[in-house]
Amino acid sequence: MAANGGLSKLDESVLSAEQQEKLRQFKSKTRIDNQKYLRSHPEVEVLMGDFLRDVLCKRPANIHEFAADHFSNPDLHVVIGSKMEGNME
Repeated sequence: MAANGGLSKLDESVLSAEQQEKLRQFKSKTRIDNQKYLRSHPEVEVLMGDFLRDVLCKRPANIHEFAADHFSNPDLHVVIGSKMEGNME
């Protein structure tokens, strides 16, 4: 991993052609599986949108604490459920 916390570009020259193809297939399958999961769980989009909206509106100094509080809210399922119903109307 790069020092800035992101991933550095992979040096694919260290992989054989067979390994590169397996990696490409794995990435493709993972992307498709992720898309299928997100399509079958629309609440994820509402959940993340709600969290990001709160972060951008409140701009908390301690994002880790804010996220922990946000996602440990015992009524979160009710909040997200009502927003899901509102989106369907």
